[in-house]
Parts: sequence; structure tokens; C-alpha cells
Amino acid sequence: MGFEFIADEIFEMAEQVEKNGAKFYRMAAEKVNGDERKILLELAGMEDCHGMKFADFRKALALCDKNSTTFDPDGETALHLKTLSESRGFFEKDLDISDKEAILKSAITVGKESIIFYLGLKDLVDCKAGKEKIDAIINEEMRHLKLLNGRLHSSLR
Repeated sequence: MGFEFIADEIFEMAEQVEKNGAKFYRMAAEKVNGDERKILLELAGMEDCHGMKFADFRKALALCDKNSTTFDPDGETALHLKTLSESRGFFEKDLDISDKEAILKSAITVGKESIIFYLGLKDLVDCKAGKEKIDAIINEEMRHLKLLNGRLHSSLR
């Protein structure tokens, strides 16, 4: 059975993923102090920014883009994305808060998975404007990965 998604629903799922991530990082930050806490709160802030961008994207979509549909004939991609957006497991499975290095490595892993998630979203968005907006988020995630990798390498020195 296939599923049809409208761009508005897809961006709503993406917002939820970012909210879940921010919530999880804040909960993890309550368990640690010092640099680890600071990094986790910064990661939560990054997730908040992404969530706000997706909300802005939803508001900015033209009416035709909001209602455009994308057909997912087997329903696999749509089901996978919906499951991820409703689950905190997307963030919890790899996060090790034992030390600064472990947090950075875990955040890098989650960042990579986020990029995969957004690439899947991009496949479901029918409108050109929606695809461009998702590309902007992917580029931002990649910038965050560069920042996190830089911090990881400097902490290893």
C-alpha cells in the first residue's frame, strides 16, 4: 500500500524530530556537569534552531507547495520517517555522556543519522522550494558536523 504525504506534513515530522532531539539533550545535560553539560545544552540549542527553521519553512511554503503530494508506492520511506519522528530512540541509541569525547562522538553519529533522515525527507517532498529548504538544513547539519569534528580533534590533542 502506498502513502501520499504533503510537504506540510513532512516538515511537521522534521520539526518533531528536532524537538525530540533538543528534549533528549537537555535531559542528558541534567545528569552531568562542566564541559559535558555545556556541550549537551549547546547541542539542544542547535536542535531548537533546526526546529524553528522547519516551522518557518512550513509557514513560508506556498499554498500549492503545502498541498502538493508525494507518492511513496511501497510506503517504506514514509513509514520509516514517521517512526523516526515519533521516537526518541533516534537520539538515545548512541549517546554516551561519560565524557566530552564520548558526547562529541555520539553527537557526530546522531548528526550523520539526521542527514540520512533529511535525505529521505527530500525524496518525499514534491515541490522544488521544499527540496531547497531541506538542502539548506542538510548543509547546516554538515556545518555542525564539521564543528563537532573540529572540537573532537582539538580535545584529543
